[in-house]
Amino acid sequence: MGKGQFETSGAMKFQSEIFMKAEIYFYQLFESESSTYTYILGDRSTREAVIIDPVLETVERDLELISELDLKLKYILETHIHADHITGAGEIRRRTKSKVALSEHSGVDCADIFLRDGQVLTLGEMPLKVIATPGHTDSCISFLFQGMVFSGDALLIRGCGRTDFQQGSAEKLFHSVREKLFTLPPLTSIYPGHDYRGRTVSSIAEERAHNSRLGLDKSIDDFKAIMAGLKLEPPKKIKESVPANLVCGDLSRRA
Repeated sequence: MGKGQFETSGAMKFQSEIFMKAEIYFYQLFESESSTYTYILGDRSTREAVIIDPVLETVERDLELISELDLKLKYILETHIHADHITGAGEIRRRTKSKVALSEHSGVDCADIFLRDGQVLTLGEMPLKVIATPGHTDSCISFLFQGMVFSGDALLIRGCGRTDFQQGSAEKLFHSVREKLFTLPPLTSIYPGHDYRGRTVSSIAEERAHNSRLGLDKSIDDFKAIMAGLKLEPPKKIKESVPANLVCGDLSRRA
């Protein structure tokens, strides 16, 4: 199956059956250059939908799917200000008139809605809850919807986002994951912002037990030492991505 298609594991086939019964649209889409997951969620009864973390290069693909399903795109949600790709938020807003929503701590003026911890958006009558999960960046937020949490870069499958730039803080990230995400019900499905090994979904129970950086066998001092020792190279597209994403991907406004 091509990288731009919906990639399905055995667990996700089971999940998809549940979603169909619950009348939920759910699509997990992949952009190969930055290994970014984009998610489209919708309420089947009203066709109200959101898109989470769109990528500029795959806007056409995403809008084609939204059009085919006759969805009413309500919100474009960003989990944080990305450093590895340019967001498609601005272009999708221009073409659909939907609203861009980012964290109140994002430091941008291009959003239509600034999200706070605990705020609830709706798709039809279904709540979508905002959970502030800073640490990878100050602007990181996760979204809880129908037994799924969309964790951006705060919590990855068996890992987490880096904490060495964009106001990153290992201490903040440890508390975000341990005190907010890991306190969700154990069977909550985790859908991350990226995966570099082809994995698509995990769970709170799995990550509590097996996350190599943030599992329950790790102390905060262990985590700080792990993050300090990574010595990662900067993302390849950071110099173009961050300025563009500070204006919601509107390249005409980029300095």
